[in-house]
Amino acid sequence: MLQSGEQYRLLFASIPRPMWVADAESLKFLAVNDAAILHYGYSRDEFESMSTPEVICQEASPVAVADLRGSSQTGCATKLLKHRKRDGVVIDVEVVGRPIVFEGRPAEIALVTDVTHRKLADARLQASEKKFAKAFYLSPLALSIATLPEGRVLDANGALFKILGYDPEQMIGKTIHELGIWTFPKDRERMLQSLGEEDRSIGLETVFTTRSGDTKTVLVFSEAIELDGVPCVLSVSHDVTERKELEQQLRQAQRMDAVGRLAGGVAHDFNNMLGVIRGYSELLRGRVCDEVAQEQIEEIKKASDRAASLTRQLLAFSRRQVLQPASLDLNERISQISKMLRRLIGDDVQLIVRPGDSLAAIEADPGQIDQVILNLAVNARDAMPNGGKLLLETSNIRLDDSSLFQQRAVKPGSYVMLAISDTGCGMDPETLSHIFEPFFTTKEHGKGTGLGLSTVHGIVTQSEGYIWVASQPGQGSTFKICLPASRKKHVRARQEANEPREVARGSATILLVEDEESMRKLTRHLLEGPGYRVLEACDGAEAIELARQNSDIQLLLTDVVMPRLSGPGLAERIKATNPQIAVIYMSGYTDELLVRHGALGQGITFLEKPFTQDSLINAVQTALAGTHTGGDDRARATAKS
Repeated sequence: MLQSGEQYRLLFASIPRPMWVADAESLKFLAVNDAAILHYGYSRDEFESMSTPEVICQEASPVAVADLRGSSQTGCATKLLKHRKRDGVVIDVEVVGRPIVFEGRPAEIALVTDVTHRKLADARLQASEKKFAKAFYLSPLALSIATLPEGRVLDANGALFKILGYDPEQMIGKTIHELGIWTFPKDRERMLQSLGEEDRSIGLETVFTTRSGDTKTVLVFSEAIELDGVPCVLSVSHDVTERKELEQQLRQAQRMDAVGRLAGGVAHDFNNMLGVIRGYSELLRGRVCDEVAQEQIEEIKKASDRAASLTRQLLAFSRRQVLQPASLDLNERISQISKMLRRLIGDDVQLIVRPGDSLAAIEADPGQIDQVILNLAVNARDAMPNGGKLLLETSNIRLDDSSLFQQRAVKPGSYVMLAISDTGCGMDPETLSHIFEPFFTTKEHGKGTGLGLSTVHGIVTQSEGYIWVASQPGQGSTFKICLPASRKKHVRARQEANEPREVARGSATILLVEDEESMRKLTRHLLEGPGYRVLEACDGAEAIELARQNSDIQLLLTDVVMPRLSGPGLAERIKATNPQIAVIYMSGYTDELLVRHGALGQGITFLEKPFTQDSLINAVQTALAGTHTGGDDRARATAKS
């Protein structure tokens, strides 16, 4: 049986971690175990010829030696030191020392643990946590950590506080249910369910409610994590509110454009047919003497006029009408039609006009601007069946590229704003999303065409302006229209007598090009009546051949949109051999083709379908007079029904 001393020596030698005994005064090694020899690389003899300060890194030696002497006399102590092994490698160690009596003299027994790898791991962990904290708090994406499943917010970054409008102390420690962040709690339940299945959730689009009660559309990505043994969820929330609004605006613009193209095409075809109906009614009225027949023909003409008015509104919506812009003072324009507005809205609606000071001029078609104001006034009146207030305000305004209107981001610059507000019944969001679509109306059957606001939208857009609407049920509506400010100064137009001009007879030779047979025949009759010689062609190829055979042609009267060769293309071909020929374009709408070919530039006459005989003959006379005075300085004339 081993004696106790032998047992201690055996235990000392067999412990797998380095141990030694050092003299309390001289700090010389008195004994070392096999693990110390193996770990430090010194032999037993080398160890026993050394003292403990010799294994301590030299730069820390003075402090460490004093500490060693003090601890060996004060009892059990734990020290973190840097030791140098025989091969020069520096290691971090944890030394637990206890005073003992060894072979009759004071000594210290030490147990050494190499903590180099642990310290490296701790350093890496701290660096990683520091990087995570930096990424977490400085991330532009909204980040949060909340417990599962109650959703108590443990931490969040500034981006989330900014989205939700909370301060950190108002959120941290509270549950999302207490804060009411998730507008639709079932969305969070779906997120938690996906976390339970896959530890992470794909992008979930949901709605957050902010501190102020506003809502934000967000895309949330989540991942299950564990903090100090507590199951949590790390969420990344991306605010997509503006993107969703822009997507909705784009869809609305695309829908409006598609409907506009359809409306423009329908209006073009209708105008051709209406032109034939109206034209022949005019011819018949001049040849029939019976009073009853005269009245019936007049009714036909009135019906065609009403139909033409509808197609003009469709053209306004689809932005395919000819505009005659002029420098306008919007305050002056409102003042001129105020009397009409008062009669239009009735005595039970109070009209208030607040003109802005030093209002800039705008470049716009006066008639179209009047139509915008009148259409909005009529809509406001209908929204106030029991009376109310209609307010018209004007002001100068500066818009930048961050200003968002319902169509798109605006072109930066100076604008003149017209705001028209009413105290009527207002509109809900669903109605607001459709108000500019043609034929959409909330009025009773037979009391509205649904073209008023679509016409306004078309005129404003074609005038390079923007329109914005704010409305809530029971709180009235406000339409804000911004039109580009003009650099030109407005000059008040002189009032001139509008005396009717007698239609003169003519003898010129006219080349008429129209692919619609009924319209071509009617136009020929309207021209031949006053004495003009007319050559007919159904397309560009036939027209070129007629022009080659007849050198005395003085005027080309051509439709704009035709198969194979357009009106502008035909005019270019004929002018190459007959540069003095006058040109009149006619169409049911002004297609982009005119703009691309520069067809409506200086010295061009445009005749809008459907036209009367008077407007046709006046256009012919204007075009022919221009060729006689040099051609380039004649004004563009637009003849309207």
